[in-house]
Amino acid sequence: MSQTHEKILIVYLTRTGNTEAIARMIQDEVGGDVVNLQLESPYPGDYKEQVDQVVNENARNYLPPLKTVVEDLQQYETIFVGTPTWDMQLPPPMKSFLNVYDFDGKTVIPSNTNAGYGVGSSFETIKELCPNSAVLEGFSVEGGKERDGVLFVMKDEKATQVKRALQQWLQTLGLRS
Repeated sequence: MSQTHEKILIVYLTRTGNTEAIARMIQDEVGGDVVNLQLESPYPGDYKEQVDQVVNENARNYLPPLKTVVEDLQQYETIFVGTPTWDMQLPPPMKSFLNVYDFDGKTVIPSNTNAGYGVGSSFETIKELCPNSAVLEGFSVEGGKERDGVLFVMKDEKATQVKRALQQWLQTLGLRS
């Protein structure tokens, strides 16, 4: 359990549940409040349609309006930002979140799930959108490969392996003894 006494927020965006599983693992280790980002107009359920929409939003720098509201973000000192990689970038809803709120003076800690291609520009974008924050080293893990029909994978042996890696990461950040 966490050795810190600060107020922690864990915000995540998920489509297949893998990023949520990571957020819950982080909460198990350090505590904190967990918030799932929701859009005012949800993405299509069809994977290909969503991919096309996200590519279009990224091309236009469109930031979709969020249904999720975080009450009193100022009470939190540390904010974990859990995100999948979409179009090799930070997903537009997470860009919306980071543009809506003031992260000045906060510690921001990114985590990522992806289909095997890595974080893309996600962690760099988080740093750019939080210029007056301490953005710490991120955690990234391969999740599902929805384009191949592989959805939720954070279970059984995979979950055990990821939890061990996550615990080591939190320890290097000084958030776990």
